[in-house]
Amino acid sequence: MTPPDVDVVLPCLNEAEALPWVLERIPPGWRALVVDNGSTDGSADIARARGASVVHEPRRGFGAACHAGLTAATADVVCFCDCDASLDPGLLIPFVHEVRDGGADLVLGRRRPQGRGAWPPHARAGNLALTRMLRRRTGLRLHDLGPLRAARREALLALGLSDRRSGYPLQMVVRAADAGWRIAEHDVPYLPRAGASKVTGTWRGTWQVVRDMSRVLAETPAHERGTTAREGGTVR
Repeated sequence: MTPPDVDVVLPCLNEAEALPWVLERIPPGWRALVVDNGSTDGSADIARARGASVVHEPRRGFGAACHAGLTAATADVVCFCDCDASLDPGLLIPFVHEVRDGGADLVLGRRRPQGRGAWPPHARAGNLALTRMLRRRTGLRLHDLGPLRAARREALLALGLSDRRSGYPLQMVVRAADAGWRIAEHDVPYLPRAGASKVTGTWRGTWQVVRDMSRVLAETPAHERGTTAREGGTVR
């Protein structure tokens, strides 16, 4: 069996409404890995019916779903994208080219909201607070910790990501920075999501994410843990 060109990890919890739109936009030759995190709305069946591979992760948590997808992936380059129709996975094509061409080790999408309701004020405030804390921790001048991203699979696995909650995306960036990765950020349109947010739909949910991610930022840097990784990183 020919391996896919790229694997796209799609963490999924009750996204039946959004899945068809998302899966229609997976680029040809790429494989959609829908990680079902305990859906009760038939999301897994919808994904299979549309040609996606389904991975089951019974442990609840965004990080648990993302990491299950990463470990199930077989392609050299792995992408991540939310499964709520807020982001078009087709936007990942130039991200993958940049990784393959050696321009960057990790490419992130900076969300630019399109229309009212795409990014509620409390979610933006939480994101701003986290990017400022990230800058103090690593020196990286990122503007967003959004879910749209691409990197090489083996390198991601070597980061030893351990967070299985909301801190997973941030831990990926922090450990990549500690390892001296070249990190690029590019604007991407951010659409109003389909359905209600499971995490950042309320102030309470947003600040729970901030607390999860604050714990990640308190980690001991890699070079102090006795690894060979270099401190800091470069944003392009």
